[in-house]
Amino acid sequence: MKIEKFIYLHIFFWVIYLIGSVVLPGIAYGISSVILDITFFVASFACFYVNYFLVVPTFFHADKIYRSVFAFFISVSCFVGIRYSIEQWLFPAIFNIRNYPADTNIFYYFFDNVFYSSTTIFISTAFWFFKYFINAEKEKSELTEAKKTAELQALKTQINPHFIFNSLNNIYALVYQNSEKALPAIEQLGQLLRYTTKDIENDFITLDREIGYLDSLIELEKLRIKNPELLSVEKKLNDPELKISPMILVPFVENAFKHGDFRNKGFEMKISDENKILHFYLFNFKSEKIKDEISGIGIENVKKRLEILYPKKYELKITETDIDFIVDLKIDLNEKN
Repeated sequence: MKIEKFIYLHIFFWVIYLIGSVVLPGIAYGISSVILDITFFVASFACFYVNYFLVVPTFFHADKIYRSVFAFFISVSCFVGIRYSIEQWLFPAIFNIRNYPADTNIFYYFFDNVFYSSTTIFISTAFWFFKYFINAEKEKSELTEAKKTAELQALKTQINPHFIFNSLNNIYALVYQNSEKALPAIEQLGQLLRYTTKDIENDFITLDREIGYLDSLIELEKLRIKNPELLSVEKKLNDPELKISPMILVPFVENAFKHGDFRNKGFEMKISDENKILHFYLFNFKSEKIKDEISGIGIENVKKRLEILYPKKYELKITETDIDFIVDLKIDLNEKN
């Protein structure tokens, strides 16, 4: 809740309080009661904000009841002190009127006013706790958001080195074989790095930009595959300007190339965005070679990012057998949700 709304809440309370404690009694009992009613209102107003700004923040402690009781009596003393000074000292000298007889004992006066001040003190305390819990929730939300941002940034920094590692492995194999495809591969990698260094820092990019990563990656990988025509890619985009977090889809394709079997085999990839629901499907055959220990970094990374960025707005189904690996991912990219 913004500070302006707190102010309006206080103003509303005091308008109601003024009407109930001064205006209506004045109408009912005449002008003679208004002076003392105003005194009561002034004492209540002062007691309210002494309790609100000083007493409760300073003395209240949920685990120490004696401090709360002490705080209550401080607030009551404030109310009594103001009211007693005006009604028993100032008014007799100016208007020759008193609210209590002149011989009223101060202790009786104090305990008699405990009841009258309690309502104001309890409402003031309730206002303070209301503001306290609202601010606590706001701080909790800000901390959660900051943690989420930091975690996403950490996950992003994992993506780029992992991607470079996979690509350099491919290029190393081409160079080792003295393949004429090595130089085009380096050029493709340079293009991909330009993509990543420019867009990886953004929270969201356009869908066609993300798919551009996939196209460049596939072109790079084609250079080392004997039968690139076996790579089936089907794209049906109605709204290429839809926003998506960068490098969400790339790790799945990386994983397919790194651990897939492309000996006279390929893969099937389908991408569509019907009704602003991104549907990404990828099927590939698995290599018989043993996976290295870090093979799951990219996919686990994506799972974490999906959970942070698209909670309850995505469906990820990964099916793995001894011979194939299937990814079926749906993400609701509708910004109104």
